[in-house]
Amino acid sequence: MRQLEARVPPPIVMLGLMAAAFGIAAATPALTAAPPFKAALSMAAGLSGLALNLAPKIAFRRARTTVNPLRPSATTHLVTSGIYRYTRNPMYLGHALILLGWVLYLGNAMAYAVVPVFIALVSRFQIAPEERALGVLFPEYADYRRRVRRWL
Repeated sequence: MRQLEARVPPPIVMLGLMAAAFGIAAATPALTAAPPFKAALSMAAGLSGLALNLAPKIAFRRARTTVNPLRPSATTHLVTSGIYRYTRNPMYLGHALILLGWVLYLGNAMAYAVVPVFIALVSRFQIAPEERALGVLFPEYADYRRRVRRWL
């Protein structure tokens, strides 16, 4: 399974699962599960996810390090300030929130399943190899990992 690690960019995984959620919703229209204030909730989740994607990219640019998820060994600086004080993976959390916003918008009970699938795939095939690489590159990463949660 290691040959699959850090091969597909998480935004592509998110988009693929958005398409899957759409297909699920189209195939199972009887399973409508729209929450109250569906539009507001989906917009809030999506915009929060977008913010969680942009803020870390700005922090990475300031630190002059890579945002390329396919080459974690190219990281030149460990960013632990800002949003990184609360979550080690704000960009992936942002993707999960964008996906959740889409699923809320679709309002289909079966489509909600794609969110934990995203979390599982990204945890296994993206975050795990990133954490190994960061542990090798930065001795202080072990302490940071103990202090800050992976997701929230």
